[in-house]
Amino acid sequence: MKVLPPKSQRSLVKLGSDISVARRKRGFRLQDMSDATGFSIGALRRLEAGHPGSSIGMLCEVMRTLGEDNRLYNLIDISDDATGLDLDVRKLPKRVRPCKGKFKDGF
Repeated sequence: MKVLPPKSQRSLVKLGSDISVARRKRGFRLQDMSDATGFSIGALRRLEAGHPGSSIGMLCEVMRTLGEDNRLYNLIDISDDATGLDLDVRKLPKRVRPCKGKFKDGF
């Protein structure tokens, strides 16, 4: 398996830790989460440990079970993508020249 950069690994560990805390705050045991999601306790432990091989499908089911699926749904919402918007703006032409003969009344 590919080794992740340290920043990516820290993000996964934090995500797993946050999932563990959210699960325990709701009073769910690992067995309860396993029963609700259909994933093994071992797989859930790996997710909570930040293992990079955990599937996005598992993450989605765990988030749904925790009642937080809307957060995953909006994780990279294009309407809130400041970097993408900035890149689009950078691609705009510096000057706009009128197109002759395409529009009536100069427009």
